[in-house]
Amino acid sequence: MASGSSLLEEELSCPVCSEIFRDPVVLSCSHSFCKVCLQQYWDEKGSQECPVCRRRSFEDEPPCNLSLRMACEAFLKERSQRAEAGSEVLCSLHSEKLKLFCLDDYEHLCVNCLTGSHRNHNFCPMEEAVLKSKEKLRTALAPLQEKLEAFNSVKLIYDQTAEHIKSQAQHTERQIKMEFEKLQKFLKEEEAVRITALREEEEQKSQMMKEKIEKMTEEISSLSEQIRAIEQELGAEDVSFLQSYKDTQIRAQCTLGDPEKVSGALIDVAKHLGNLKYRVWEKMLGTVQYTPVTLDPNTAHPKLSLSEDLTSVRFSGERQQVPDNPERFHTGCCVLGSEGFSSGRHCWDVEVGDNEYWAVGVVKESFSRKGDVDPSPAGGVWGIELYRSGKYTAMTSPRTLLTVQRKLQKVRVQLDWDRGEVSFSDRSDNTPLYTFKHSFTERLFPFFGPSPHRMQICPLFL
Repeated sequence: MASGSSLLEEELSCPVCSEIFRDPVVLSCSHSFCKVCLQQYWDEKGSQECPVCRRRSFEDEPPCNLSLRMACEAFLKERSQRAEAGSEVLCSLHSEKLKLFCLDDYEHLCVNCLTGSHRNHNFCPMEEAVLKSKEKLRTALAPLQEKLEAFNSVKLIYDQTAEHIKSQAQHTERQIKMEFEKLQKFLKEEEAVRITALREEEEQKSQMMKEKIEKMTEEISSLSEQIRAIEQELGAEDVSFLQSYKDTQIRAQCTLGDPEKVSGALIDVAKHLGNLKYRVWEKMLGTVQYTPVTLDPNTAHPKLSLSEDLTSVRFSGERQQVPDNPERFHTGCCVLGSEGFSSGRHCWDVEVGDNEYWAVGVVKESFSRKGDVDPSPAGGVWGIELYRSGKYTAMTSPRTLLTVQRKLQKVRVQLDWDRGEVSFSDRSDNTPLYTFKHSFTERLFPFFGPSPHRMQICPLFL
């Protein structure tokens, strides 16, 4: 005997599709159908008749069966709630287990759904659909995981770079303060020297004027006494005046010369203040050295260590914790100069010292700094080097052996960008070593590669 639920489901099912009514409409014969099902039936038949009683309908737009619609919605809601409360998910239309999957509509189906709106659709067992879908997702997930790993790697570099920026700023600030402290110390010492010279001149000339004033005071006092004595004689009695006249006449004679004004007694202000800043700056130049090339720490290989003033580099052997930024060398143990040249003539001397291996020269700005490189003019490198075997070569392809009379200690690098020449010579006697000729098209940067000792860019004194 059919259950009450099944009977109710039959009453609420469309006679055409056998599924619960969707948007039910009612004909004048009182039969109800899904709006879509009725329209499809009429289209197929070519006439407007009831699919049940075949009675002809004269309504182009049958009215909605509102009460039936509300009853269907209530039934579906109740059945869905019963299915959710159970241990298995059931079909909302047929209360059957969902064992199939429609590949066309991507919907879960029960066996009864195959006779309804999913008729003639492609379907497969639920387990197979799950396996295939998971496999597709895993395939789609792999590139995302790789992308995530790449982003995490770059973020790690970003984090390291951010920390390095703070460290660089703090270190650079300390160096700036130290350099200005040196300049301030020089200026303070120079100020003290010049004030001491001023005070010595002041003391010397003040002492001279003091002595002259004292002498002048004595002479004034003597003259004043002499004048008073003569004036007393002038007021004496006639007889007494005449008796002492000869003596008074002798005393009235002045033996002192005319007073002289002192020349050069004032402070030589012009000597102390004239072009003061220029003369101090000129003196400062004698103590300040200038380096034609400054090293760029952001390009240095992690195993290279630079001096505080960025004028020397050595091979430390230990990999330093620095960001792997695009400008930094990853394979070759090199460091670049901070300034590139795209015109003009430039020259710098390099003290190579006792290094077992070294290389100096110039590289083009686009020279690869990460992967395999070609250290020759074809790869954008113009330089000379010392092999550990003790042979000096020009970095051509193949290498060109250089004729050297003595061990090189200092090498001069000369770049004439406009003429397309890079020349090398022994700084001790200016003996030419090698000259490259090339038509340059981009900026060139000095490069330095030492091992294992210090390599120094020689300073110039202005």
